[in-house]
Amino acid sequence: MTSPTLNVRVVRKAAEAVDIATFELVAADGSALPPFSAGAHIDVHLPNGLVRQYSLCNDPAETHRYLIGVLRDPASRGGSQAMHDQVRDGDLLRISAPKNHFPLAHEARRSLLLAGGIGITPILCMAERLALTGAEFTLHYCARTPERTAFRERIRRSAYAPRVHFHFDDGAPAQKLDLDATLARPEDGVHLYVCGPKGFIDAVLATARARGWAQAQLHYEFFSAEPTASASDGSFEVQLASSGRVVHVAKEQTVLAALAAAGVEVQSACEQGVCGTCLTRVLEGEPDHRDSYLSPEERAANDQFLPCCSRARSARLVLDL
Repeated sequence: MTSPTLNVRVVRKAAEAVDIATFELVAADGSALPPFSAGAHIDVHLPNGLVRQYSLCNDPAETHRYLIGVLRDPASRGGSQAMHDQVRDGDLLRISAPKNHFPLAHEARRSLLLAGGIGITPILCMAERLALTGAEFTLHYCARTPERTAFRERIRRSAYAPRVHFHFDDGAPAQKLDLDATLARPEDGVHLYVCGPKGFIDAVLATARARGWAQAQLHYEFFSAEPTASASDGSFEVQLASSGRVVHVAKEQTVLAALAAAGVEVQSACEQGVCGTCLTRVLEGEPDHRDSYLSPEERAANDQFLPCCSRARSARLVLDL
């Protein structure tokens, strides 16, 4: 099943920082765009046929435009390069309506926001929303250099600038983020939000969990994932619960690809296990989870998995398809 898409026009592409561009999108027909909340993203259908997810970083009160920021990633599989090299002012693009897998917990007494590099895009929107509502928060923003720090001037001009701490890889040791100190004491009602490169998120979450932070207080969103193939991977079967049909998944094939080859369409986007679009219920069998989307508790339940990257530990999985 394919979700409806929106036609938008790029009205402004701008250099935001070294290797980071922003794209301002408006509805092609001039109408209002669907509403969104802080932490939301859109799927962007790129000129080369790929679909990638980009967080919205403008004010959610705006209905006339969406703003996204895109890092040119040297390890890109074609997404960021297409945005930087192929998309120009005036171009038409297809996008999804906003989705939010990374929302603010409005019951939080205080919020701790941690951004690494381009991970500032959803975190920025959160900071501005929290500031607008008068909520208590602190933002730590880690980047390689000041020149590679997106939205630095926008943050410095903001009323909440005193709550923001910048940390640069090329700066003095004293200004670098001390995760142990920052996350030392979990408190009831304090929620942690983190977004950025996988290594950054993994380090933050590992430190928080080691210090006793409850999973319900940890919120995160990955932009990409590392390859999950293993030399020990073998073939297995998936069965469609609705018909009983069995589909063979080869050693070097994803479940998503095997289903597609068999004429079974599952909605997908990132194909890296980060966006959750292809999330599928598992009725029987044990998944081999390789995604960056499900929480440890959700993985342990073994009642859902992401067929774009995850496999099976059992000989067969029965899927709710």
